[in-house]
Amino acid sequence: MPAIEVILVDHLDRPTGKMEKLEVHEKGLLHRAVTVYVFNSRHELLLQRRASGKYHCGGLWSNTCCSHPYPQEPTRDAAERRLREEMGLELALTPVFELSYNLPLSNGLIEHEYGHVFFAISDEPPCLNPEEADDWCYCSLAQIEQEMQANPAKFTPWFLHTFPRIPHTLGDFRLTA
Repeated sequence: MPAIEVILVDHLDRPTGKMEKLEVHEKGLLHRAVTVYVFNSRHELLLQRRASGKYHCGGLWSNTCCSHPYPQEPTRDAAERRLREEMGLELALTPVFELSYNLPLSNGLIEHEYGHVFFAISDEPPCLNPEEADDWCYCSLAQIEQEMQANPAKFTPWFLHTFPRIPHTLGDFRLTA
């Protein structure tokens, strides 16, 4: 499998170069990322459990999907591509907010990302790519918050970091399927 390159960026998300994905995570360099949150018509969030074979955070619960744009790939196109590849869903995505974080992972890697967060609405069940995710569920935001407080080790670091912004952002996003 060929090496996958990601886009290095500065703190304003301006591209500064490109580098192989694993090397970027080993060095903790700031790079562009995409994060997708899919809600159903009951305002529940579609979660995925990352496949155990992933190079980091395998077996942990997370938002609907995440990834990185390829160099020269538009950010929304990358989010839509990964939603298809990971969850088998073809949905129109709405950009909602951006954020940056620098989070250590349990295996010595670092998630230092400038993230573009997208929302979508769907009642369609996902069709998981088993190399990416091995389980899914829809949960209310209150259920997720309660489980995060009781068992934070069950969730990816970036989901724990990003999730608190979601309830506040939903007020500006129309949840109608």
